[in-house]
Amino acid sequence: MNQIRLPSIDTLLSASEDLIEAHGRQQTTLVLREVVAGARERLVRSEDQTPPEPTALIEEARAHLLSLSQPSIRAVFNLTGTVLHTNLGRAVLPRAAIDAVTEVAGSPVNLEYDIEKGQRGDRDDHVEQLLCELTGAESATVVNNNAAAVLLLLNTLAMGKEVIVSRGELVEIGGSFRIPEIMDRAGCRLCEVGATNRTHVHDYENAIGEASALLMKVHTSNYEIRGFTTSVSESELVNVASRHNLPVATDLGSGSLVDLANFGLPSEPVVRKVIESGADLVTFSGDKLLGGPQSGIIVGRRELISRIKSNPLKRALRVDKMILAALEAVLQLYRNPDKLTQTLPALVTLTRSAEDISAVAEKILPSLKQALAQSACVQTKSCLSQIGSGALPGDTLSSLAIVMTPKHEGHRYLDQLVKGFRALPRPVIGRVNEGALLLDLRTLSLSDTETFIAQLDQLAL
Repeated sequence: MNQIRLPSIDTLLSASEDLIEAHGRQQTTLVLREVVAGARERLVRSEDQTPPEPTALIEEARAHLLSLSQPSIRAVFNLTGTVLHTNLGRAVLPRAAIDAVTEVAGSPVNLEYDIEKGQRGDRDDHVEQLLCELTGAESATVVNNNAAAVLLLLNTLAMGKEVIVSRGELVEIGGSFRIPEIMDRAGCRLCEVGATNRTHVHDYENAIGEASALLMKVHTSNYEIRGFTTSVSESELVNVASRHNLPVATDLGSGSLVDLANFGLPSEPVVRKVIESGADLVTFSGDKLLGGPQSGIIVGRRELISRIKSNPLKRALRVDKMILAALEAVLQLYRNPDKLTQTLPALVTLTRSAEDISAVAEKILPSLKQALAQSACVQTKSCLSQIGSGALPGDTLSSLAIVMTPKHEGHRYLDQLVKGFRALPRPVIGRVNEGALLLDLRTLSLSDTETFIAQLDQLAL
């Protein structure tokens, strides 16, 4: 076999000044070596021993370097029909929050500095007053997500003791995190009361003993039990707890600061109402129905929040300046609730009119039909969207989908269609149903249709 001769790395580097300028000598050298090694391996396996031209190797390296330089987290079109999609980043931030993050990201800020007093401050101060105003609580603190909020609360108030919870509220939240497991990690013991479908006041009363530290209510936001059911309300639970001098904590999960029924949406527990019922502490997410950045919020009695803030775990679970800036900007929007359906993307999307969604379909349907003329039948169809992230699991919203059915039978053609849309510069994520790819248009804004259409000529099927 003839010896395979390929250009040396030094030769290729001397012709790759633009790549070195863009990506650095070290990275360019590494990629060129990988490209040359790949070319040599291909020649060994091939009958054609003609080595590739140096320019071809450099272009291959250029493509690889460009791919390596692309960010891993990318914008996508969420057309799954799940508005607050956990895997796709949940709530989209409003412009006010994006601007706030940009402002603090590029500059030193008074994160833990009291400008007026000229001394160290508390990072929670930037949002605590707003949270108290909007929820009616005495005090508040923020951590990196709601699971952390529950963990911190339990570890602070019930480590080494019992927490009494209804058996029907022992939920599993996203990522297989279960309330009993969080309790175990928090160092407290679970005391289950009642049955899966029915729990009564006397169940809590009978379970309270010397080891009891806390009565807890968990809003079952990600599932529903219907039929022969009974549960104990916050106010009833507060009455029980007060007789035994115990605190009550409620985990609302997705938690809402306003009554969604005011916007024509299914009702969800409102944080203020739970506080008014007498609950001592309430935990909820910042990035679900609230429509802000990922965070976990604890509001409630000042003395209990102070204890929680003093827990060493609080430092491990705290949020940074960008989360606080975004959260503050979102909370400011809630001071004008009448305009939330115009200013808060989560509510804008959830309350979209049928006419608005139809306008999106009319805009993109002709381009999709043209792009898929040879491979799929394209039509519109009524569908149902869901809020997502565990919020209102039994409720859906009327919507409109574009349905793309491959002209050839077989899973292979449907897979090609799904992968083709995912491979676009801005990936399009839909859902597969009954042998077709559905794109739910509730989450595609009219302003984004131009970007959607412009990349269809790159659809490879």
